[in-house]
Amino acid sequence: MRLTRRDRGMVAVAIILDVAFNSTSDVVVSANELAERTGILRRTIEPVLQALSRAGLLDSIRGPHGGYRLGRPARLILVSEVIALGLSSLDDSGPELKGRLQRAVVDPLWSQFDLALEEHMRGVTVETLLQRASKAGLGRPVTEPLNFAI
Repeated sequence: MRLTRRDRGMVAVAIILDVAFNSTSDVVVSANELAERTGILRRTIEPVLQALSRAGLLDSIRGPHGGYRLGRPARLILVSEVIALGLSSLDDSGPELKGRLQRAVVDPLWSQFDLALEEHMRGVTVETLLQRASKAGLGRPVTEPLNFAI
């Protein structure tokens, strides 16, 4: 069962993971690159990028070579936080369902799903997702420069 596969929250997760995977402190990811790699329309990405930037999860760099990079370390960004921001950043295009069965059965059922998902995602960070990508054999295209002192 894939309830959230194309959910608005999943758009936010896809965006933040792409930025975490493809950016460094010196390299940023543009909205066009995000749209191309994720297959998501730029007009869908823009409100999510704005919400993630306002929340401090992404740093927005302006200018001709601007783009986005993580606003905090990946280990400090909870996936549940990203999903919540994604859900609040886009218009709800689905129909508003009404009726006794909706209120008495379906709405509580979705509340259960939300609670279970939130509980499960509480310990999952963007760093966790990057580790999963590494285990899947995906190498990051850019690496952080070595920084050490002797």
